[in-house]
Amino acid sequence: MLMDNDQAPALPGYLTGHLLIAMPTMRDPRFTRTVIYLCAHTAEGAMGLVLNRLVGSLTFPDLLAQLGIEPGPGVESIRVHFGGPVETGRGFVLHSSEYNASGTMQVSDQVALTASLDILKDIAAGSGPRRSLLALGYAGWGPGQLDAEIQANGWLSVAADDGLIFDADLDDKWERAIGKIGISASRLSGQAGHA
Repeated sequence: MLMDNDQAPALPGYLTGHLLIAMPTMRDPRFTRTVIYLCAHTAEGAMGLVLNRLVGSLTFPDLLAQLGIEPGPGVESIRVHFGGPVETGRGFVLHSSEYNASGTMQVSDQVALTASLDILKDIAAGSGPRRSLLALGYAGWGPGQLDAEIQANGWLSVAADDGLIFDADLDDKWERAIGKIGISASRLSGQAGHA
């Protein structure tokens, strides 16, 4: 589920362009201690990419070889992320917004999403976006599903920043995302409550 380029940004109350942080009580092992960037969140559902998990042994040069794309210098350092459990054979590139190609969707002023082979060719040739994160698969929610999970204390949300989205340090990204809220992970409770 992706928005067309012509669609307006998400309405107030939706979390497009924010980070989702899995609560410590997350029972789904695919999302334990994950940080997800929400690319779209509307009344029709939500779509995001996990920022702090890698795909097992697949390298970017391996992926390029499978797609018949000639790798340029420096592609060995590009990592392939696990974007989520939906359509794991489909690739997405979350990137800085100065890059714009056919099929690019602006998520925020600073971040865009492209899911075409052209961006992989440009990255391989060294003419891609300034900052990027390559992911296979995505996390998706149906209408109202994410909202219900947030109300059930499954996720926290926080404003995104380039460091949490694009930096290569995955080991403590979950803790750093929680720290943006101003609390320590050890202080989080799994209990939902209503005032």
